[in-house]
Amino acid sequence: MIDDSLTQLPKKRFKIINLIWLIVLIAGLFISINVTNTHISVLLENFSQFSDIFVQMANPDWSYFPTVIPLLLETIKMAVLGTIIGSALAFVYSLLIARNIIKNKLVTGVLRFIMNIIRTIPDLLLGAIFVAIVGIGPVAGILALSVFTFGVVVKLFYEAIETIDPGPIEAMTAVGANKLQIICFAILPQVMTYFISYSLYAFEINVRASTVLGYIGAGGIGLYLQQTLQVFDYAKTGTIILVIIVVVVLIDYISSKSREALMK
Repeated sequence: MIDDSLTQLPKKRFKIINLIWLIVLIAGLFISINVTNTHISVLLENFSQFSDIFVQMANPDWSYFPTVIPLLLETIKMAVLGTIIGSALAFVYSLLIARNIIKNKLVTGVLRFIMNIIRTIPDLLLGAIFVAIVGIGPVAGILALSVFTFGVVVKLFYEAIETIDPGPIEAMTAVGANKLQIICFAILPQVMTYFISYSLYAFEINVRASTVLGYIGAGGIGLYLQQTLQVFDYAKTGTIILVIIVVVVLIDYISSKSREALMK
């Protein structure tokens, strides 16, 4: 017979800190509701207006579909270019801040500080900055996605580099290999699958982000989404949203399956 004690999960002691955190969260919820004047009654009062808009969106204008396709392709191109440029920059930068490659803590510390500053800037703010610099259009979106992708991939990739098996690095160092040889033959074979996986993950995010960036004038289908909302043409808005949902779900599925295959 199996001892019952072996089939039971260990009991965790209740800690007073857990109760304190629960009280803080509940208090924060009520304070936030009062400060932001967020009440469920506001939603209920405007529910009829919301239902009218939803009904119009649920009957998309399919005659607008040929216009949507070129815009959708532009959005995907923005995501592809932004992912490639940002991932390439992140690849090189990760090698410069990984402490098992660069031993100088001052250099890696300064470069990591710069990386952390870049990572704190949200994609919408990046889009607004580049729209102000280069003007309305897909170029601003590509630049914003490149910087955003850099911030996502560089963090994940340099951490992956620092967790690799040090044995091959030590062996090649012992036989007199230089830094470039160590990177090519000891480090990259261990981390390239991670790099490709992180780049695909960034591409998933960028497809969605490029839609939102278009809303502030950074090119793509989001710009037309904004225009249809401004003129209250909700049937065309519904067409755009439906196409975006189908494409994003399809790309997410393909990307996730590809990443699963890489990590096996």
